[in-house]
Amino acid sequence: MSSSMRKISCKMMLLVLLIVSMGAGLFAAQAPVSAALPDSTTVQHEGKPDLTDTVGLTAFIDGIMKGHIDNFKIPGAVVTIVKGDKILLAKGYGHSDIEAGKLVDPETSLFRIASTTKLFTWTAVMQLVEQGKIDLDTDINTYLKTVKIPKTYSDPITMRHLMTHTAGFEEGGVGYQITTDPKKLPVSISETLAKHMPARVRPAGEMASYSNYGASLAGLIVEEVSGIPYDDYIQKNIFDPLGMKYASVQEPIPASLEPYTIHGYARENGVFVRKPPTFEGGFRPAGSGSVSALDMSRFMIAHLQDGRYGDKQILKPETVQLMHAPAFVFIKGLPAMDLGFYEQRMNGLRIIAHGGADTLFSTELYLVPEKQIGIFVSYSGGEGGVAADGLARAFFDRYFPAPEIKLPPMSIETDKSLLKYAGAYQFTRRNHSDIDKFFSFLVKMNVEVSGNRLSMGSGAEQQVYAQVGPDLFQEVGSSHQIGFRTDESGKVTHMFLDFLTAIPLERPPLLDKTTFWYPLLGFSLVMFITVLTGFAYRRREIKAMPKAQKWAVRLSVVTAAWALATVAATFFVVLNMDLLDRLSRITQSLNLYLFMPIILVLLTLGMLTFSVLAWKDKYWTVLKRVHFTLVTLSAVVLCVFFYYWNLLGWHFG
Repeated sequence: MSSSMRKISCKMMLLVLLIVSMGAGLFAAQAPVSAALPDSTTVQHEGKPDLTDTVGLTAFIDGIMKGHIDNFKIPGAVVTIVKGDKILLAKGYGHSDIEAGKLVDPETSLFRIASTTKLFTWTAVMQLVEQGKIDLDTDINTYLKTVKIPKTYSDPITMRHLMTHTAGFEEGGVGYQITTDPKKLPVSISETLAKHMPARVRPAGEMASYSNYGASLAGLIVEEVSGIPYDDYIQKNIFDPLGMKYASVQEPIPASLEPYTIHGYARENGVFVRKPPTFEGGFRPAGSGSVSALDMSRFMIAHLQDGRYGDKQILKPETVQLMHAPAFVFIKGLPAMDLGFYEQRMNGLRIIAHGGADTLFSTELYLVPEKQIGIFVSYSGGEGGVAADGLARAFFDRYFPAPEIKLPPMSIETDKSLLKYAGAYQFTRRNHSDIDKFFSFLVKMNVEVSGNRLSMGSGAEQQVYAQVGPDLFQEVGSSHQIGFRTDESGKVTHMFLDFLTAIPLERPPLLDKTTFWYPLLGFSLVMFITVLTGFAYRRREIKAMPKAQKWAVRLSVVTAAWALATVAATFFVVLNMDLLDRLSRITQSLNLYLFMPIILVLLTLGMLTFSVLAWKDKYWTVLKRVHFTLVTLSAVVLCVFFYYWNLLGWHFG
């Protein structure tokens, strides 16, 4: 999706990035403003700064970007800011090619914009809507020719659901979301979507859950309704009319644009190392765009000017207004999902935005229709997601400072009415059916109560919220808000972060909670360790046992050792998989690992058999039989864990 998951803190960002974001829609998180802005950007002003003072604006942005390049280890970046139909700033920073010493050029340098590409897809959809070829509220199966969505629920999925991310799809991507091999291109959108169709896990229109698959479906519909391949449609109906000469959704990019490609780099041992580009393949409508900053200015101006750029009209004014208007409201009073754009609030302004990030690039696009302002920023590495949000907030703090907000005074005594909000929450955007599910095991956000405040995180990264309305809280020292949804009985069911419009959080069921699994897993590991230590000290005693008892003990030792090895492999091999490897291929190590839980199940079946025999034939003392039974139950717990989290077998999407 986007790199809009920014307000959670740097450490939480890394956690969420690993699990929630997949392929074209990688999410980042947000660091405190103090971390995002260098001291050098602090400028004293007499009166309110004038945005049309381009000299002052340029100096201000230069200071921020210099700090970002240095502090966040970013090799290259670009920023463009527009107001109305004018470009106020378009500037590149750093290098597009470090080895060749080539600098970033805002006119020609092609930045990978990942999920920001979706704005082209949604704009294409709305062009077909205003032509009467697509109806926002008609079953999408009406338009799909090569792929059909199962009727899992009575109500169909519509284009409105795809554009507001409320279609009800689970998330997926392990092994197929992206590729780094250009030899596998081009890839058919329809074949990809047919092969990797995620399950429908919610009725359409009920819940927002950001979906790359849904956006790709919309791109396929554009292709099949218009009769023009997706890449060609975007080129002919958006890029060409707007004069976007340095823009493409084709993969790999056309040979004529290859010299303008920005290379992606990773920081290794203190130096930048060039990494291969990633490709979306059949998911192109969700994130394949490569665009220059000046060309994105043209696109922003068209959206700010009711679909018009110069003498070209890519959308009718009423279509633009419909696209920019709230289309799905999760909690009244907080930002909504528009048709393709997601809303944000900064310093009291309504912003419609979309971002994107992959393993090497981070991008954000912000439009403020009320002020006719557009901002596009893209980074080619480093902590670009954190940097992008820092730039936006610095911009709005300078030119549109937030009104002073009075929060209720802090209380030491615990407000018991707030306790209902405390506890764990998990993102609606996650997997249910495939191995991907396991990667959400550790991704929970915990809300705690202290006095009359709610908090998330700890230490310097803690975010503290004061209540400002029924089920509504505002961050202390910021204008960000969180809201909660309750059921008819008043029980809290969901949490909503105003900077994460497309991904609410919900209370996890018991079996999704780490607080449920940790004690069971911890007890099981202790039991397995006691088996191994006991075997080391009781070898002579075991050797003298009858044959059946001896085999039972040996099986318990093998099972305990195998269980410990499987747990270690799960957390140190599977969870630590490189993100690029995880999303682009099924590695040999993952395939081999998946034999381990299956072998554990077979060993556990043997343990269950011997447990019955131990009580039936009265092996050992009662205490030792109890211990053997507890070890067996521990193995059962581990098998259930692997089964529940889709690690038992090869569950690939």
